[in-house]
Order: sequence, then C-alpha cells, then structure tokens
Amino acid sequence: MSKQKQILFVEDEQSLRQIFQYRLHEAGYAVLLAEDGVRGYEVLAQSQPDLVITDLAMPEMNGLELLRRVKAISPDTPVIVLTAHGEVQTAVAAMRLGAADYLTKPLEWDELLIVIDRALRLKDLTRENRELRAFIEERFQLNNIIGTSKRMRELYDVIERVARTDISVLLLGESGTGKELVAKGIHHHGKRSNRAFVTIDCGAIPEPLLEAELFGHRKGAFTGATYDKRGLFEEAAGGTVFLDEIGELPLNLQVKLLRVLQNGDFLRLGETTPRHVDVRIIAATNRDLAKMVEDGTFREDLYFRLNIVPIKLPPLRARREDIPLLVSSFLDDAGKKYERPGLQIAKEVYLYFHQYPWPGNVRELKNLIERLVVLTSTEVITAEDLPEEIKRIRNAAGSLSFNLPEDGIDLEEVEKEIIKQALDKNNWHQTRTAQYLNITRNTLIYRMQKYSLSEPHKS
Repeated sequence: MSKQKQILFVEDEQSLRQIFQYRLHEAGYAVLLAEDGVRGYEVLAQSQPDLVITDLAMPEMNGLELLRRVKAISPDTPVIVLTAHGEVQTAVAAMRLGAADYLTKPLEWDELLIVIDRALRLKDLTRENRELRAFIEERFQLNNIIGTSKRMRELYDVIERVARTDISVLLLGESGTGKELVAKGIHHHGKRSNRAFVTIDCGAIPEPLLEAELFGHRKGAFTGATYDKRGLFEEAAGGTVFLDEIGELPLNLQVKLLRVLQNGDFLRLGETTPRHVDVRIIAATNRDLAKMVEDGTFREDLYFRLNIVPIKLPPLRARREDIPLLVSSFLDDAGKKYERPGLQIAKEVYLYFHQYPWPGNVRELKNLIERLVVLTSTEVITAEDLPEEIKRIRNAAGSLSFNLPEDGIDLEEVEKEIIKQALDKNNWHQTRTAQYLNITRNTLIYRMQKYSLSEPHKS
C-alpha cells in the first residue's frame, strides 16, 4: 500500500484552514496546517511534506518569501499559490520563482484537486526518472545506453555476458538504434577495455582505399604510397575492431576478413609475409545478411563466423516506455551544450512522441531534442514547437473511428478489456499503464479494483 501523501496548507484565515483540512482529508490526503509563512517554514523543515499550498498575502512572511525558502531547502517540493482576484501579477512572479501552479479565490474544489494531483504526479515522475537514471548509471555503466524496458534489460544482460568473453558478436538493428554504443559497451566491460577501440565504417571508405585502410600498405605498393602504413587492424592490436555496416564490405575483402577471424593473419598491401594481430571483432549491420548470403553478395562462411552471438537491438517504437527517460537525458545534454539549462517539456508533447513511429530511432529523437532546444524561444517546449510530421501522426491517431455494432455494446466490458490490454502491454506496471492511458495512477487502481483485475501469476 502506497504512503499517504502529505500536504502543508499555509493560510492566515482560520476558517479557510479548517475547510481545507476537511476537504483534503476527504480526498485522502494527510494535512499539516500553518497560520503564516514563518510557521509554515518551520513545519516544512520538520515534516518534509509532499506538497505545499500557500496563500500569497499573509503577515510576518508572505507567500512569495515562503516559496523562495521552500525552493532553497527542498527544490523538488511542488508549491501551489493562492491569490485573490487582481493579484495575477504576483502569481506570475510566483511562477517565475518555481511555483507549480496558482489558483484564484474563491476556489473551485474540483479544480484544486486536479491541480494537486497534477503537481504530485509530476513530482513522482521527476523522482522516478532521476532514480531510473541513477539505477542505470550505477548498475550498467554502458556508455549512455539508456532504457529500463524489458527489451533493454534483456539487452544489458546479454552485453554483460558476452563482454566477459572474446567471442565474435554481430549487432543487428535498424539505423539509429545505437549499435556503436552497444559495441563500445561490450568493449569497455571486457578484458580489453584498457586497449584501443577502433571503428571502421565499411560503407564510408571508398572501395579502392578500403583494403589499405584495413590492413595497411608497404611503401611503393601503389601510386601515392610513399611510406609504410599500419592499417586499422594493427592500430587496434590487443583491443577491439568494430566493423560498422559490415554488409557493405566488398566480396574480395570478405575473404581477407575471414582469415583474420580464423587465425589473426593478414597481409599488408605490397607484402608477401603474413602479419599477425590479436583483436576482438564486433560487427554491425542494418541489412539482412542471411538474404545477402542467398543472393551471393555476402560469403556464407564469413556470415557464420560473425553470427556466433547475434544481438538484435529493438527499434524505439518497440520500447516506447523508454522515451521519457531518453528525452530527459537528451534534454539535459542539449541544455548544457547550447547553454539553455532548465528547459522543460510539456506533458502533451509525450502524447505526440508516443504515437510517432520514429523511423530514425533513438538518433532521430536525440536530433529532434537538440533542434527543439536550439529553436524554442520559451522555457517550456510545447506541441506547437514540434515538426509537422510528428503532429500529423498524432492528429491522425486522434481521429480514429470505431465500427460499433447495431445492437449495442457493454461499455464497462469494453473499458475492462482496454485496461487489461494496456496493463499487459506495460507488463502490469501501474505508473506506466496510467501514463499510457492518460489517467492518474489512483484512477487506474480504482478501475482495476472495480473490474477485479490483478496480475496473473507467472509459472
């Protein structure tokens, strides 16, 4: 059972304090009361409530000064300010100082409860994201590979196992899924971590130059070879060679790569005596190598030699629950890079991110966040700042229609089935399911109890 949320209410009018205490207790919150800012600050320091609601106009210490002090000693504690009509400018000043929201008197109680729930959920999400990021950094330390979804946890486990060996690894996945990051993670967790990690993009080096780049050449081997040159395999001696886009490697060089994989031997261009190198090979591709083998464009023996441990990297659309964590990390990095710290992203933006298919995967998301940080003029990134192709997907999803039967439906059965499928989709994680359905966690729990929905026992 989750701990009851505690709210500190600071107000100099006794009758309003009593009404608040009754209403908030009725809504399921624990309530602390203070008659002015000075007492409110003392209670805050002693009790560390989950949220503070304060009037702005009070004797001794007003609400703005209390807000400053709350943010100084407990910056993550949300503060909601109450103001009378005509004091909107003061409320705006409070928002600039970090208030979560403001409401004008007389209050609409339903609106207050919505604002409280929103502020507490945002605090929980911020804390959860911080804890998840700390967990990843402490547990995995995998060179900025970010994610806590089931698919990513499985990936971390495989990386940790293969890193302890020298076995060849083939990374498979769409462009932008982070294959080079995974390759680096394997290298840095293995026994070769103190030696070189050399990346070779097989599709970026012109074919006439590729052999010399890979294996080196002797002086005079060809026009322009005015000195002896070590190739990238020799540069990586004792370490790891990452062959990116291995599917682009020409057939004649596939034979020579196979020889390196089999016994570590190779020839520099212009030499006849083999050289030996000790390297680990990690290859990656976004192509279907098995199909290329059938077509005769990739050697079968090389394919089987590389494909000892294939690791499939999931596309971003298959692990959408990782998007908030990725966005948080990219936003922090871009904020520092472009000197725009403190930028925030409106909750509505995540609805668009969830619907978009991300053909460019994590790389596309990272590039988008950098673009938004540079181009957005306000301190909060909203849906209006998003490119049209992302907004178009969301709008299309919002216009979905359903073919309803002529003889009617049981609405509660439909709702029950939707909630059950959402829970299954999110591995029965209540917070993520609530976000997926765009409802509060308390609402989800209520409906789970209403429909007697509980996680099935795993055998």
